[in-house]
Amino acid sequence: MPYVAGVDSSTQSTKVEIRDLTSGAVVASADAPHPAVTPPCSEQEPERWWAAFELAWGRAVGQLVGGARELVGISVAGQQHGMVALDADDRPVHAAKLWNDTESAPDAAWLLGQLSPGDPRGDVEHRRAWADAVGSVPVAAFTATKLSWLHRSHPDEWAQLARVMLPHDYLTHRLTGAYTTDRGDASGTGYWSPATGEYRWDILGIIDGDRDWSGTVPTVLGPLDTAGHWKGLAVAPGTGDNMGAALGLGLRGGDAAISIGTSGTAFAVSETPTADPAGAVAGFADATGRFLPLVCTSNAAKVLDAVARLLGVDHDEFDRLALAAAGDVPVMLPYLDGERTPNRPGATGVLSGIRSDVSREQFARAAVDGVACGLLDAFDALRLHAPVTGSVVLTGGAARSRALQAVIAGLLRSELGDDVPMVVADVAQAVATGAAVQAAAVVEETDHESIQLRWGLGTGTPLERAVDSGDLRDRYAELRDAAQRV
Repeated sequence: MPYVAGVDSSTQSTKVEIRDLTSGAVVASADAPHPAVTPPCSEQEPERWWAAFELAWGRAVGQLVGGARELVGISVAGQQHGMVALDADDRPVHAAKLWNDTESAPDAAWLLGQLSPGDPRGDVEHRRAWADAVGSVPVAAFTATKLSWLHRSHPDEWAQLARVMLPHDYLTHRLTGAYTTDRGDASGTGYWSPATGEYRWDILGIIDGDRDWSGTVPTVLGPLDTAGHWKGLAVAPGTGDNMGAALGLGLRGGDAAISIGTSGTAFAVSETPTADPAGAVAGFADATGRFLPLVCTSNAAKVLDAVARLLGVDHDEFDRLALAAAGDVPVMLPYLDGERTPNRPGATGVLSGIRSDVSREQFARAAVDGVACGLLDAFDALRLHAPVTGSVVLTGGAARSRALQAVIAGLLRSELGDDVPMVVADVAQAVATGAAVQAAAVVEETDHESIQLRWGLGTGTPLERAVDSGDLRDRYAELRDAAQRV
């Protein structure tokens, strides 16, 4: 009975999920933590990812009666954008700078004006030039800005730089010894074009015009290519976490996902590339040969966790409090650690309308409302470039929050009507599941959709409870816009 393994190397942990190749049934799973990080400086040592993988792998394989003998394939999906800078001996010259690190915000602003520096029309056309070039406008999250930061801030370390990789590339390299990536993760660097499928050497030349970048960046594999082998297992190309989630959720054309983890994302599968000069929508590629327009917010589940901690309650009690709130609930702008959409890397949270008689219930509900509105801001931006004609799927750890489900369902139904199905994904670990889908497709040399259908992916539990939040989105927008003016 052959098995395949999917690995999710996230900001918080490494998760390993082993599935039956034929049925897709989960036969083993395990996880191991990564060091905690807090922006603006958000860095991790890549070796800690590998140590977490080895620990989680050992625990998962230990659950199999025959050990690893039946395993035939593995794929790694990892947190996007992180800069892994290695020397000629494959040792990091600096700790990996993660997606939510905002120290490169000045570099994002500088890079914005460098692609078309002579254009007299200014910022609008600078943004359009970037969107046309790589599908996205640079913000601090993107790898290109982090490379610029390293070049500017640490010249001695820069002089040692021999290879640049992304987190999933690094782990795939540890498995195979090869220097590879995939189109999905490459599309989040800011120097690879989803539309042309090629690196933009001119953008890399802006960062360092004296370097031969062709030997520094990894080879971009196709969706069904094999990166190499590890302990007899075929190693798939791997991909970014959002691309992995799209595979694991079984998204079809017209479907959209709202993923609620530490950060929040809204994304959809598209047949054509996206270029949003406003910069809200990142025009990513997906892991199958199609495209994945995506909007990311920096603050989602961690806002709920922070408020629950302040209230001294667990998740269940937090939900109960939020759903019991009555009266005038304050409005929270949940930009606790800077924000990516809208692009405000130096932002902090704001609580408006708080009074001396504020209750625990109202405080909990304000956090839920703020996170929901931030996610729906992202969803609105996505719909401008990827019309939603199918289902809206909630996924991620905080998608299990009854309070958040009810608020999002109420807000979406007031805007989309009752005809758009809204579900919570049945799959527990969408990213690891998606990585397993990719591994299975590579092993069988077949398309990803056939694996998704055979495994029964794409199902969900309908959202039934919805709360009426009245003019919440108008009040939230007023606070968001006022905070920007300040």
